[in-house]
Amino acid sequence: MTTTYNCTSDDQRAEGLQHAQRAISEKKCIVLPTDTVYGIAADAFSPLAVTMLLASKGRSRQMPPPVLIPRINALDGLATDVPADARALAQAFWPGGLTLILHAQPSLDWDLGDTKGTVALRMPDDELALELLGLTGPLAVSSANRTGQEAAQTASEARMQLAESVEVYLEGGFRPLQGTAAVPSTIVDATRTPFRVVRQGAVPLESLREIVPSVLGFGETAPESPAEAEAGSTAPEAEPVDAEPVDAGPVDAAPVDAAPVDAAPVDAAPVDAARPDAGSAEADTANVAPPSNAAGEAKPE
Repeated sequence: MTTTYNCTSDDQRAEGLQHAQRAISEKKCIVLPTDTVYGIAADAFSPLAVTMLLASKGRSRQMPPPVLIPRINALDGLATDVPADARALAQAFWPGGLTLILHAQPSLDWDLGDTKGTVALRMPDDELALELLGLTGPLAVSSANRTGQEAAQTASEARMQLAESVEVYLEGGFRPLQGTAAVPSTIVDATRTPFRVVRQGAVPLESLREIVPSVLGFGETAPESPAEAEAGSTAPEAEPVDAEPVDAGPVDAAPVDAAPVDAAPVDAAPVDAARPDAGSAEADTANVAPPSNAAGEAKPE
């Protein structure tokens, strides 16, 4: 039976946390507040629970949910090959409104959807959420709304959309603040260099660049080096070879000069070359297509 707990009351808070912990262990979904908006949560290590979460939202496996963690040191248990700059961002903005897309630990027994080997991690800056995460461990969490609808800013708003598909609703008041609009977390793809913002949200680009100056804003591309710019001005553009590269443009190749042999010079065609796949897909429009759909979400969460 679906139950809502008013967690602004100490008695209901304790009872609600206990019920929510039990529901998570039984592979059911719950709704909880975060520092951004309300989220629908499930056991990140249960494929059945994650499937139920996606079904509750009306979402496919192509839009996998991010994972909320209770502490920064949980990062290394869930992600591998974590760059130093990603650690620096986590130290600066966790707990808070920053989601980092990283390479997932290959040994973990979980199935969040079509993540292409990545995971989107965040430590929320919300006391109730962190208390629950301390009881349950990492949770797959997406914004508490049906796909295409407005993100819920209270548990009652979430219940209007998700109804009986959720076992426990933890009401903690308006998020982020009453009278303000819902603000999603900022999602940064840290699986490629330079890092890229794939969804702008609570943490502004300027703040990210104070920690990692090279991070690219949403829709930005890496600037050409002087050598690349010079080569591009004189060399012809090559066509992709045999396959269309993902998120990477063809590499320009200089023409091969043929020496004359008792005849007019023979023009050699430019050599075609193409760059390989540039990286993983990630955030939720979106947690994959380009990097915005493998592990995060473009709706608020």
